[in-house]
Amino acid sequence: MKDPAGTNKELVEEIFLLKQRIQGLEHSESELKRVQEVLRKSEEKYSQLSENANDAILSMDLDGIIRYANRAASDLASPLDLIGLSMQDITSANFLQNIPELFRKRRDGDDSTFAFEWDLTAPDSDRHIIMDVRSSLLTENGEPSGVLIIARDVTDRKQAEKQLKDTLESLRESLGVTIQVMVSAVEVRDPYTAGHQLRSADLARAIATEMRLSQDRIEGIRMAGSIHDIGKLSIPAEILSKPGKLSDMEFTLIKEHSWKGYEMLKDVESPWPLAEIVYQHHERMDGSGYPRNLKGKEILMEARIMAVADVVEAMASHRPYRPALKLDTALEEIENNKGTMYDTAVVDACLRLFREKDFKLKGDRFRISVIH
Repeated sequence: MKDPAGTNKELVEEIFLLKQRIQGLEHSESELKRVQEVLRKSEEKYSQLSENANDAILSMDLDGIIRYANRAASDLASPLDLIGLSMQDITSANFLQNIPELFRKRRDGDDSTFAFEWDLTAPDSDRHIIMDVRSSLLTENGEPSGVLIIARDVTDRKQAEKQLKDTLESLRESLGVTIQVMVSAVEVRDPYTAGHQLRSADLARAIATEMRLSQDRIEGIRMAGSIHDIGKLSIPAEILSKPGKLSDMEFTLIKEHSWKGYEMLKDVESPWPLAEIVYQHHERMDGSGYPRNLKGKEILMEARIMAVADVVEAMASHRPYRPALKLDTALEEIENNKGTMYDTAVVDACLRLFREKDFKLKGDRFRISVIH
């Protein structure tokens, strides 16, 4: 279906061209009448199309005075009579500031339009948010004569967007509280696990920021990181705090925490894939991880970041079964396995943080909150 704005514009130009032809006629009176009849029908066709259009159609002269408004435009501004009013009478938007650039483009053969959003101030105090597209009108001699405006009331869409945004913010606030409760529950059960989650989350947030991910994804990574070992709540406490080496059976139980965490989170409403990040944070790029042996692009970027942060924090911190290793040892681990076990871009970002930007792993606690 052809764009109504484009159709209206073509008809306006057709009328101008026909007028130009009339002025230059050196033919018979019959030819003149024929052309005038064509012009009349073109104007009638344009008028019918314009008056029956759902979108508001206006034209203004170079001084910003409205010279034409179709029925849809008049309905928006009712009970005002738009003809003869300045655009500044019905909106605070500066309609004149971009007009010279519009005509310059037209003279240079660029027929592109400008798109704007503006508020229509109506007498009944209702606020109409309007999206419009403008193109320039030229005389038969190619000189600027005015501007054609095709506008649409998007008030309902804007209100729906605001309602969705408010709902999302409310959901994030509720989710923040839920996650804080989860963190506290893990901390009561196993202080080592709780501290590890929060420090890993902070490092994952820093890596994501260094990689210039969007603020929304960064926040999702931080949230997932703060509960990425939530599945350990299902593991006997004596295994989690065992000071010696774990048996094969005990280690198998430990490895189930990724799946257990996924089961706990899969039905939690969230704007981020928290459950899947938790499920994947022990996967490795070469397929050597667990529990599903995912490879490469099968692994979410958020989970790849979480994997690196998890390993670095775990190696650099004290555990019941061993003292803390040196940070350099942890960084060597991810550097030596870059491109095989760990995502290259993630590892490079992590190394920059520690070696060039003096990043420090934080303490055991920081408040879980939602960034707006």
